[in-house]
Amino acid sequence: PRRAPRRAAPPAMPTVPINRDELHEKIGEVMTEEQFDELCFEYGIELDEVTTEETVKRKEAGEAANAGNSAEEDVIYKVDVPANRYDLLCVEGIARALNVFRRRITAPQYRLVPATGAPGTHDGPQKITVSPEVALVRPFVVCATLRGVTFDAKRYKSFIELQDKLHQNLCKRRELVAIGTHDLAKLKGPFTYEAQPPSDIRFVPLKPAEQDREFAADELLDYYDEHDRNLRKFNHIIRDSVVWPVLRDSERTVLSLPPIINGAKSAITLETKDVFIECTANDAWKASMVLDTMVTMFSEYCAEPFTIEPVEVVGADGTSKMYPDLTTRELVTGVDFINRSVGAEIDQDRIVDLLTRMQLTAQPTIGEDGKAAVSVVIPPTRTDVIHACDVMEDVAISYGYNNIEQIVPATPSQGKQQPVNKLSDLLRAVIAQAGYTEILTFALCSYEENFAGLLREDDKQTGVIIGNPKGQDFEVVRSSLLPGMLKTCSANRDAALPLRLFEVSDVCLLDTSKDVGARNERHICALYSSTTSGFEQIHGVMDKVMQACGVPPAPKGKPEEGYSIQEGDDPTLFAGRQAAVLVRGKRVGSMGIVRPEVLAKFDITYPCSVLEMEIEFALSEGK
Repeated sequence: PRRAPRRAAPPAMPTVPINRDELHEKIGEVMTEEQFDELCFEYGIELDEVTTEETVKRKEAGEAANAGNSAEEDVIYKVDVPANRYDLLCVEGIARALNVFRRRITAPQYRLVPATGAPGTHDGPQKITVSPEVALVRPFVVCATLRGVTFDAKRYKSFIELQDKLHQNLCKRRELVAIGTHDLAKLKGPFTYEAQPPSDIRFVPLKPAEQDREFAADELLDYYDEHDRNLRKFNHIIRDSVVWPVLRDSERTVLSLPPIINGAKSAITLETKDVFIECTANDAWKASMVLDTMVTMFSEYCAEPFTIEPVEVVGADGTSKMYPDLTTRELVTGVDFINRSVGAEIDQDRIVDLLTRMQLTAQPTIGEDGKAAVSVVIPPTRTDVIHACDVMEDVAISYGYNNIEQIVPATPSQGKQQPVNKLSDLLRAVIAQAGYTEILTFALCSYEENFAGLLREDDKQTGVIIGNPKGQDFEVVRSSLLPGMLKTCSANRDAALPLRLFEVSDVCLLDTSKDVGARNERHICALYSSTTSGFEQIHGVMDKVMQACGVPPAPKGKPEEGYSIQEGDDPTLFAGRQAAVLVRGKRVGSMGIVRPEVLAKFDITYPCSVLEMEIEFALSEGK
């Protein structure tokens, strides 16, 4: 039989270690390794490795992994899960998902329950006030409370490991979000989220645990730089800020110095009953997502399972909002689309039933096109479901890939290269034969390089800006090949002259007519650099490209009959020493000598001439 393919996800799949006996207890059945392996594949996850706890410890210590395993050692299953399934990063989430999948339980309903006590008491509603100064360093905070939690050693370990997994995955190593968990009984609300000079923040941190020592915040980071290799890798996140973030209770006790370390006073133990969770962040949406994941996974251990007590967050502007959000979303997906994509004939009621196995509540409905559809309610745990394709994939997993009949397509087809790629390969060969070296540069670049570096204004209608970029070099999807070309020229400024480079690749441009709001456009870019500008060299490349595309030179006065040039206005190029390239009267690119100001921004010492033009016009030429 065919094995079910694993669920689509980014290449780096998190690995979750699970104690086998604990897993058997939670799923209510003792399975063999082969049975559990098959169940994982059916659900779209993978049993990657079977090991023991002692073996894992020996590997971490650098000892021989096979040194005398004991039959009494706890067996550990290492399970690979999709990188966008944050609800599967702990044994609680995996066991719950598999139990719902196997119809042993129904998907839990998470409820927000207000506090029962009076304001200002331990049992009362909690509130945190945000100071305006945190906007300088880490502007957002969200919080929640879990009441009556029952911990044991395994649950506590899983609680800590989930935080670590989220920090490594969704939180981007604490740069976007940092999680702090505290024993509420050891604190007194209301709380404040402030930003202060590091010398003004003094507290006893959770680490070093062997020292009951008070540190100033800057002293603590210096200590971690020297003595703690795990925590020092986060120091850079706030090190250069004028003020550092800090959470305090009403008695000025420090809860945490995010994103570095919690205070020792509020440390959670196995005896902790009420857990206060705070997430500080540079991204409010990601913070809410992380908080939802934490509370939905571990609210099953509350005195009243799957209940969460909200916390009021008062922003710096005085606005108030309750967290966690735990809102559900609705997505309507057509039955025809699901069946066509899956390759099976599944009726509407069966699709509703299959989706319940994936923790998605669904009801039959009628779509906007008047045809049968399903209305899917997406719970806060399933942040990976954002499109009808995700609903379709869950139906396919629940239906079983092995149950999809293999058939020969009704319409025979013959695979071949996409026309634009065939054209690109042709032009690569033509330009390489002219003595130019092909380069391949990143599709992402900095905002500065894409606009100001080329002396171009951002009209807000061209560049595709990246939300929460990993670094300054990846802020925008390039709308021109020139930044990468000029950076490559700069990196090779010691190479023998003349320097001849070219690239044939896509740029990305905003386009409201597309369903994703942007489109790719295939461009060609060539650069000539020497002791002289070499404009005639670039002009020759343009003529060669047109010849290869089968576009003749336009007769004088008849630009619609071929290609021509006219005076250009590209701010990157010298005025009077540039030209706009036209095909059949339509502008497709420009060429000319690069302005010295642009060369200086890219640290290039020799004059350069460049050509950049889109090439998809050639597809309509019938070539």
